[in-house]
Amino acid sequence: MIIIGCDFHPSWQMISWLDTETGETGERKLMHATGEARQVYSGLVGAVRVGLESTGNSHWFVDLLMELGHEVWIGDAARIRASQVRKQKTDRRDAAHILDLLVKEGFPRIWTPSSEEKDLRQLLIHRYKLVLIRAQVKNELQHLAMNQGVTKRQKLWSKTGEKVLRELPLAPWAGRRREDLFKVRGMLDEQIALLDVAVKEAAEKNEKARLLMTQPGVGPVTSMAFVLTMGDVQRFRRGKHVASYLGLIPREHSSGGHQRLHSISKQGNRFLRMLLVEAAQSAVRYDPEFRREYLHRCHGKPRGVAKVAAARKLAVRLYWMLRTNTAYPGVVRVESSSRVPVVVRSNG
Repeated sequence: MIIIGCDFHPSWQMISWLDTETGETGERKLMHATGEARQVYSGLVGAVRVGLESTGNSHWFVDLLMELGHEVWIGDAARIRASQVRKQKTDRRDAAHILDLLVKEGFPRIWTPSSEEKDLRQLLIHRYKLVLIRAQVKNELQHLAMNQGVTKRQKLWSKTGEKVLRELPLAPWAGRRREDLFKVRGMLDEQIALLDVAVKEAAEKNEKARLLMTQPGVGPVTSMAFVLTMGDVQRFRRGKHVASYLGLIPREHSSGGHQRLHSISKQGNRFLRMLLVEAAQSAVRYDPEFRREYLHRCHGKPRGVAKVAAARKLAVRLYWMLRTNTAYPGVVRVESSSRVPVVVRSNG
């Protein structure tokens, strides 16, 4: 087998390899634009294993390796860097270090989604980006109104509010700006509506997403994002591990018997974390248990802390729904503890 440690960059990569049969080793820099990387990997014969850090802009490279029939291992970048003792960091050292972890079976391999799951992720991300752009456009329209002494906040988007905004007397270029912003918002509304339909159809076809949508406050977007981000939930032993994976637990710097907790770590998928916070606020309105715990926490903690705590609870609950294949409200009885049996044994 040929084992390759790859330090990947958008324009090129540094590789370090080992042929386990002959003991031959080597290193080389491969350029992407010239097709050198494709040529080298296409010429490899036999079993090939390539390891690289989890990084952006590498989907085409991973797809190429899978198309050629090579085995691809994606590693946790933070753990790979943490296992490097020496402080001298170069591309050659990084490639050699990845190869060393692969050979010694210490490579921190992570779960990776399939090609279909990656494409569905693009659907969710595309919708999210368009929603952000629409929010920016609406903020610009708010500024136009406020500069004319009209302060309606959310009421500006009612029929009466929009009529007032459209009839405001503005200077020529300010009026042109208002007209263009309304056109952009209309175009974005149409695009987002189409994407909402696509997300809903994808969620209805996905058995796991349908299960999660039984939880009050969780819609197609949140359920699909959770399924596509978490993957096989069996890789998490407890709900606490899920909260840590999503960055919803506080950072801790405790020493000398004194516990010091800070804000949440914000590690993991930022997009899913944002969706969980939004969904938790809806769950507070429709789920009596969430509402009771949220209001109780608001008495002694800031409202933002209570929202994040509700998001953490929601993430743990969705995890157990998938882990036990239990819909709401039956999942409420499942505790986030390794002491509780996940599979109920039959008497037969």
